[in-house]
Amino acid sequence: SAHALLAGGKGLLAIDESNVTCNLRFAEFGVAQTQASRRAYRQMLLTTPGLNASISGVILFDETIHQAAADGTPFVRMMQSAGLLIGIKADTGAKPLAGHPDEKVTEGLDGLRDRLQSYAALGARFAKWRSVIKVGGEATASLPSAACIAANAQALARYAALCQEAGLVPIVEPEVLMEGDHSLGRCAEVTETTLDAVFTQLRLHDVALEALILKPNMVLPGLRVEPQPTDDEVANASLQCLLRAVPAAVPGIAFLSGGQDAVLATARLNAMRVRSQQLRIQLPWALTFSFARALQQPALALWRGQDCNVEIAQNALLHRAECNRAAALGIYVDRLDLRDASSQRTPSPHTATAHTA
Repeated sequence: SAHALLAGGKGLLAIDESNVTCNLRFAEFGVAQTQASRRAYRQMLLTTPGLNASISGVILFDETIHQAAADGTPFVRMMQSAGLLIGIKADTGAKPLAGHPDEKVTEGLDGLRDRLQSYAALGARFAKWRSVIKVGGEATASLPSAACIAANAQALARYAALCQEAGLVPIVEPEVLMEGDHSLGRCAEVTETTLDAVFTQLRLHDVALEALILKPNMVLPGLRVEPQPTDDEVANASLQCLLRAVPAAVPGIAFLSGGQDAVLATARLNAMRVRSQQLRIQLPWALTFSFARALQQPALALWRGQDCNVEIAQNALLHRAECNRAAALGIYVDRLDLRDASSQRTPSPHTATAHTA
């Protein structure tokens, strides 16, 4: 159930990159761009000892859910034994939206009913569908278009209805992209408009809001904006937007990292929890994380395709998972990422800042 995925501040690990995306990340670290490398990498992640203390479920790509470990044990069975719930990326990617240059609509509804039933038979308990919403800059101030938001909202709702029909918990991911030079306020406006459209469609399609998880972006300005906001400014803008747009019936919100630095994504999640406590706001939904790069990147940078690096890479993944669970509970502090060299599990490029102020 959705509540099982959200229990105790645990979050989700997304390792559902397409083969193309996974290969691009491998290229950055000199890892062979092959099916064997992808299998070995995902085996390294999934066999991390103690991962289920901070991670409730893992989102897989179609290739991965059918793969097995080096000893022949199917990944699905291995995850079940480790106490990890199995999720699956259900969409087939964002494609150009006809008539709307620079915008995309996520596809994959054709045949989705049968695919979801097959995934459920394999052991999947939840699924994910990601839509991408681009915010325009000075030259493209009209973005996103109403058509883009409407097309993606309807696709998300149809996907969610099919998930619930198949007995799977739908993770609904409308991502307002970080790329660009838009302001914090503009991101808040677009995010709220997008979420309003998504929940309107979810209701029209009779999706049970009590049995889904929302995976939104944090409210952030474009990456090209300087200076970037403080963690508290991100927390305030994100909480205000979500309280306005997300029904209380939704059991939980699991933020995507969206390309943020691993430590910064953790600090901003923690700031939301701390800020709600400071303001004495009783949030109607759980707040947690569903990160991909912000959990994986430190591990991948250490692993680099070498068996001899598996243990230190797993330690890095475990450390990030522990930090993010602490953030979901509002108890993350910088010193968790600033251990001395003898005990630090993953390198941090950041120096201490008042993330919990």
